[in-house]
Amino acid sequence: MAAKTTARARPKNLRHTLARLLAYMGHAKISLAVVAVLVSISAVANLVGTYMVRPVVNALEQGHAEQLPALCAFTAGVYALGVLSALGYTQTMVRAAQKVVYDIRRDLFSHIQRLPLSYFDRTRTGDVMSFFTNDVDTVAEALNNSFANLIQASIQMVGTMVVLFILNWQLTLITVACDLIIALYIKYSGSRSGRFFAKQQNALGALDGYVEEMVSGQKVVKVFNHEAANVAEFFERNDELRAAGTSAQAYAATMVPATVCIGYANYAIVAVVGALLAINGMVDVGALASYVVFVRQAAMPINQFTQLGNFLLNALAGAERLFGAMELEPEVDAGTVTLERTGERSWAWKVPDGMGIGAYGKLVAQDASACSEAVRGGEDVPARASGACATETVRGADGTMLACGRIPLRGDVRFHDVDFGYVPGHLVLENLNLFAKPGQKIAFVGSTGAGKTTITNLINRFYEIDGGEITYDGIDVRNIAKSDLRRSLGIVLQDTHLFTGTIADNIRFGKLDATDEEVRAAAEAACADSFIRRLPEGYDTMVTSDGANLSQGQRQLLAIARVAVADPPVLILDEATSSIDTRTEKLIERGMDRIMEGRTTFMIAHRLSTVRNADAIMVLEHGKIIERGTHEQLLALHGEYWQLYQGLKELD
Repeated sequence: MAAKTTARARPKNLRHTLARLLAYMGHAKISLAVVAVLVSISAVANLVGTYMVRPVVNALEQGHAEQLPALCAFTAGVYALGVLSALGYTQTMVRAAQKVVYDIRRDLFSHIQRLPLSYFDRTRTGDVMSFFTNDVDTVAEALNNSFANLIQASIQMVGTMVVLFILNWQLTLITVACDLIIALYIKYSGSRSGRFFAKQQNALGALDGYVEEMVSGQKVVKVFNHEAANVAEFFERNDELRAAGTSAQAYAATMVPATVCIGYANYAIVAVVGALLAINGMVDVGALASYVVFVRQAAMPINQFTQLGNFLLNALAGAERLFGAMELEPEVDAGTVTLERTGERSWAWKVPDGMGIGAYGKLVAQDASACSEAVRGGEDVPARASGACATETVRGADGTMLACGRIPLRGDVRFHDVDFGYVPGHLVLENLNLFAKPGQKIAFVGSTGAGKTTITNLINRFYEIDGGEITYDGIDVRNIAKSDLRRSLGIVLQDTHLFTGTIADNIRFGKLDATDEEVRAAAEAACADSFIRRLPEGYDTMVTSDGANLSQGQRQLLAIARVAVADPPVLILDEATSSIDTRTEKLIERGMDRIMEGRTTFMIAHRLSTVRNADAIMVLEHGKIIERGTHEQLLALHGEYWQLYQGLKELD
């Protein structure tokens, strides 16, 4: 079940979130430094230009008209410099912001690719997609609108206050009092809106997730006439978003009007008091004129800070979600044993220099000179208590034989007292023991939920076991690098997934550098070539919407061809022919046999023909193997398999 997000009043660790964001901004530090310089020039130019009102007015009052052309030319030059600086920093800021967002999006996607499957089991697809759309967009918007404006507003605010004190400190006390009132109101309103901005982001992610699920499942929705119920639930979720958005914007929207009103009141008070001071000769007319303009502009940086507060509150809520996802623990992979191809149809495990494979498949440190290059060949099968196999072996300090160098990949997979549960405290597999000899076809049968697919998931290390060991050619799978472990395994799942691209691209997904000839050979092996050639554009036919333009059986054939082109040493077939009709199954049987030839194969299937041809059949019930043997041996027992077989035969 998908994990539900909870609303937060504000980022739980504001300092940490800001530190992470600033670290990413450091990736574009040169561009941001240029922006800071240009913004500073623009802000100072605005201050100087406004101050020039004083000498211009005084020159007119004192009858020095000859000074006006020079003063006006200087003022125009100052403002022109400010305009050019503004043009420069806006363009530079756009590029810098996109660079920062690009880095965040890149790192986020890379990290999500390394997360364990358990994360995706409990997280809605819409929530994950919301990271790349809503949350990244809010951060991008904040960078585009906040960084330069923050610098500009800061310089203008500080500069304006300094100039105001220089022009008239008595009037400035009134301005400071009004600014304090504005600051207190912004703090009050900001604290209220921050909570609702976080709720708004969570509600938006939930709504996006719901829409994604309903759109992708439209066929099921229509089959069960669920449109009205879906619309009702959408209205409910949409109303939650509306309520959170309204509350957030309601508080935020009052900041600017309140700031403007207080600013106008300040302007009026200063104008009246300043006029009285000018009448009494306590301030010159030019200083008063310049002062009044500065007071009118004094509210502008405060308004900017108010708007920036809205942007930043929204952005920090999104940034916390982004960085929270990027800080999730990735898949554990401490494996150091790697896979090497030693021939056209042969592979080997490379044990790190100075290490050996001892009892229970554990890595054991050894003298590098003792673990020399492997001696290939031999027929020994690894035993649970010994890592010895067809390679150079040395005797450890405790007398245990150790395998060193390169161990031929033979497809010997064993479970030793394995315990596993998806949820802590609830075991799906308990004390499970099984072995698959090289080249064997092992079939798993049993009722739904018996643990068949779980076993194959553990071989891949999609999940980590709670107890026991799983060995692969005598090596604990935890000691094998995950990428190499999975490269040695070809998997055909019951639920196929095709990507947007051509038919050839989808087959080539199993081996990205496969040639066109290899792609066609894999399709022929899977008996997919005939239907592909009948398509309008053959192998260049585009696949969209997870293969909606193909039948379920055709999608299954492409999944089989994808595995065939990868040419893996071990196969895992999870109901690989479940969506193929009986006639098609007969046609691909020879192709499947060619694919499985010489490979250890794990099959989860209910078709009688598949089960009957397996070398060993494991009957599972409640996470335990209750029967094992060949088809004939199990039928002779007249046990659980016999009953299952009779039921399947009746269905056939």
